[in-house]
Amino acid sequence: METTFTPWLSLGGGMMIGASAVLLMATNGRIAGISGLTSRIFARNSDGDARGVSALFVLGLLLAAPLWLLIAGDWPQQWVPSNPVLMAVAGLLVGFGAVFGSGCTSGHGVCGISRGSARSIVATLVFMAAALATVLVTRHLI
Repeated sequence: METTFTPWLSLGGGMMIGASAVLLMATNGRIAGISGLTSRIFARNSDGDARGVSALFVLGLLLAAPLWLLIAGDWPQQWVPSNPVLMAVAGLLVGFGAVFGSGCTSGHGVCGISRGSARSIVATLVFMAAALATVLVTRHLI
């Protein structure tokens, strides 16, 4: 499978992710970890403000593609496997990894590393190694 590298869009997207993480930390003292924000929406013991901020942040993520459609006139290009079993297994593995690693790629990779957290650096190295192995196996060995 061939992918198209778009350095300017990638740089802009990375800057927006970093800015949103800084803004959330500066205004609410919260880490922009998507698994934590999503779980806070559904937690029984979450206070109303934390739940509302989390819901707005996740809503912003969900509205990104429709906003792209309005601006660019076409949906963003992406590839998703059509195998539902593969998607279910992948989702379970990602969920297990986020729980086992006490956070997800955004929490550890974006926020944790920028704060100098040794735990986040190790977690990021582990999930990047797992991603590398997955790509190697699925694209080159299977």
